[in-house]
Amino acid sequence: MAREGGGLFAGFRVLGRFSGPVPHVLRYHGRHREFYLAAAVGRSVHTYNVSNALPQDITCLAADRMLIFASYDNILHAFARNKEVVHTYEGHKARIHLLQPFGDHVISVDVDNVLIVWNIQSEEEYLQVDFDKTTFAVSAVLHPSTYLNKILLGSEQGSLQLWNIRSNKLLYSFPGWHLTVTTLEQAPAVDVVAVGLVSGHIILHNIKFDETLMKFQQDWGPITAISFRTADGHPVMAAGSPIGHIALWDLEEKKLMCQMQDAHSTAIAGMSFVPGEPLLITNGADNAIRVWIFDGPGGTGRVLRSRMGHSAPPTKIRYHGQNGEQILSAGQDGTLQSFSTVHEKFNKSLGRGSINKKKSKKKGLKLDTMALPPITVFASEVAHQSDWDSIVACHQGYITCTTWNYQKTSMGAHKLTPEEFSKHKPIDIYATAVDITSCGNFAVIGLSTGWVDVYNMQSGIHRGRYGKERAHEGAIRGVAVDGLNQLIITAGSEGLIKFWKFKTKDLVYSSELSSSPSGILLHRDSGILGVAFDDFSISVLDIETRKIVRTFSGHHGRINDMTFSPDGRWLITSSMDCTIKTWDLPSGCLIDCFLVDSAAVSLTMSPTGDFLASTHVDDLGIYLWSNRSLYSLVSLRPLPADYEPSMVTLPSTCPVQDVDVAGDEETCDEMIEYVSPEQLGEQLVTLSSLPESRWKNLLSLDVIKKKNKPREPPKVPKSAPFFIPTVPGLVPRYIAPEEENDTQSKVVNLGVLAQKSDFYIHLEEALSTNEYTAPLNLLKSLGPSNIEIELRGLAPEGGGSMEVMLSFLRMIGMMLNKKYNFELAQAYLALFLKLHLKVLSSEPNLLEEVSRLSTQLEETWIHLQTLFNQSLCVLTYMKSALL
Repeated sequence: MAREGGGLFAGFRVLGRFSGPVPHVLRYHGRHREFYLAAAVGRSVHTYNVSNALPQDITCLAADRMLIFASYDNILHAFARNKEVVHTYEGHKARIHLLQPFGDHVISVDVDNVLIVWNIQSEEEYLQVDFDKTTFAVSAVLHPSTYLNKILLGSEQGSLQLWNIRSNKLLYSFPGWHLTVTTLEQAPAVDVVAVGLVSGHIILHNIKFDETLMKFQQDWGPITAISFRTADGHPVMAAGSPIGHIALWDLEEKKLMCQMQDAHSTAIAGMSFVPGEPLLITNGADNAIRVWIFDGPGGTGRVLRSRMGHSAPPTKIRYHGQNGEQILSAGQDGTLQSFSTVHEKFNKSLGRGSINKKKSKKKGLKLDTMALPPITVFASEVAHQSDWDSIVACHQGYITCTTWNYQKTSMGAHKLTPEEFSKHKPIDIYATAVDITSCGNFAVIGLSTGWVDVYNMQSGIHRGRYGKERAHEGAIRGVAVDGLNQLIITAGSEGLIKFWKFKTKDLVYSSELSSSPSGILLHRDSGILGVAFDDFSISVLDIETRKIVRTFSGHHGRINDMTFSPDGRWLITSSMDCTIKTWDLPSGCLIDCFLVDSAAVSLTMSPTGDFLASTHVDDLGIYLWSNRSLYSLVSLRPLPADYEPSMVTLPSTCPVQDVDVAGDEETCDEMIEYVSPEQLGEQLVTLSSLPESRWKNLLSLDVIKKKNKPREPPKVPKSAPFFIPTVPGLVPRYIAPEEENDTQSKVVNLGVLAQKSDFYIHLEEALSTNEYTAPLNLLKSLGPSNIEIELRGLAPEGGGSMEVMLSFLRMIGMMLNKKYNFELAQAYLALFLKLHLKVLSSEPNLLEEVSRLSTQLEETWIHLQTLFNQSLCVLTYMKSALL
């Protein structure tokens, strides 16, 4: 019974995910002569170009010149062509945390301190080494350049070991510095290795002679990543820290060259200089990949290119504009961003909200006391977006609403605050709801005190307040303006919904709701208002009649968000019970429901109806679900009361090719198209489904023929064409070759001269069998003029007989008995009587059959006439009576 994803929405892909806590890898493609960056994002590897997804989030990543290696838990996979998994290595008992490609082998180390060397092609174990955790817990692994078959291992105890993998021998043990080794990196010089320690020290050590060449220290905690700038004449080493700063060290001068503070807002996971170029690539768990170029004075870098999403989960998403290509997203990191559903290059970041932008820029990100709290709700409109600000947003626990400019991709010019609080900001009063008019001229803001204010978007001037003192007694839970700026609808926590005149600010109507509303959403085109309640129910209100037209219940947790389909037919809701439900408004039924791992915080449906977008608890991505009803047959039948929704995995970064479930018989038995039977019930008088042209003009054929008669006779061709011999009969058929070669008999075949048609033969047979289905079906397949020819041929002068005429009348009697093809029976009988009235009147057998038919017709018609009269009477009463 369970349908995958409820059938209506299929996972497509995720937007806004670019990086995670796993260090990236850089690989050189010899044939393309290009460097490729691979970064682990959730279950996929991005190679700018994206891989297929693994079953769980990737925890470790590495690459050689051909393959990318990614592991999750205790399983290692190898990707080829940046996409598909070609090798799987299973043998570890614990989670893999270190990887090192090594020629034709790959080395993996798990958290239980087991090192396995795998043969890449055969997927077999070449070697397994178990280390004692108490004396040597492996924390870093490196293959020193030019050291054949050798690897260097760093430990949590601080010592280092050099192993020959081929002979499985420990060659040398370095005493170390009694501090955990966090990272090992090969220096440009042979035999020299950079060792990063948990204390923040970086030691450049010569492993050939076991002596330290240089020692550096940074004050920001353990070393998370090290990279050397090579082959472009600048001996620079970069080191990453857990708080997102980068230190650049001059190796000739042996001193700190410069610092790049707040390169990332989280720990630097991975960093790598592009060989031969002044470019540094960094990534971190803040969902950002940045390429820094070193072309300025002082040796510091500037951002050349970046891909970044939200560094904290998005809380509110809405489609911007009518083309369905941009999604605005507000996150807990305080930023407002725009993600393109077409290509990542069209993504924009509108930045962080700030009380004073100039002061914020001076202080930097970490020390910024001017930053505004995260956005809770916002509204946007494309009208006039090129003239002035087009987005207005409320901030968490903050009274001032901010405007944002989509075109300039920055915070806007105005701060919308009630005049009473322009000098001092109260702590306990804050903005709760916002809407922007469809013309883009006005913003309507609801406050926790019950006030509803209107502001001009162009000038930021306050244009008035609804209600004498306040619009509602409780906090405003939602505001909405209709499409023509006639009405404004407000909902308060005290359980009232109010309609106001937009311009005059007069109260038009007030209604008490069944419970306290938690939010409202208006579909402007159809005038339908969705109201979510604190008791987890949903009501749908028509703003024309101001009546509740639908009530839905079925969620078992707080309703987080709602969205309408573009035509206003579906209302899609998400709740803390981890379900996403689709309600069909015309039928008032639940037509789709599916479960997700983490509850959907916000939902928005594309204005073109092709995608549903969702964001989830503790998740940085925006997930797109394709609307399957646009491209395949999807059942929109109501779900049964005991329907158990199935769990659906969130889509990965690779666009999913939707698998057609129509082939799955047991899951989609209700999806088979309904074929209507010829007759629903034997008591019903049923018409045929034939077009009117087949039967309506049967009595007027002679008139039609006269009208269609050609004005001049057809001209005879000069030379007669060659004719292929045909079988005599009404339907011309060619003689088969072997029939032509038969020896001709001298006896004349009278049957061939009689030219009996198929219809005639079927009627003759029906006299003995009493089965009239075959002749009736044949007659139904013919056109009007063919029907007339067939009926003419039933009379003795046309080559027929009295028995066949009787058989035809019995066929009409059968049709009247079974009460089907009622209009055909009338038309065929009328034509038959018109053609053969003289013959019928002179034959007693036929007369008797006709009189029997007459009574049958009369009974059926009287019954129908009674039903028609009853219906007409009720209809006339309903039209004329005073209701």
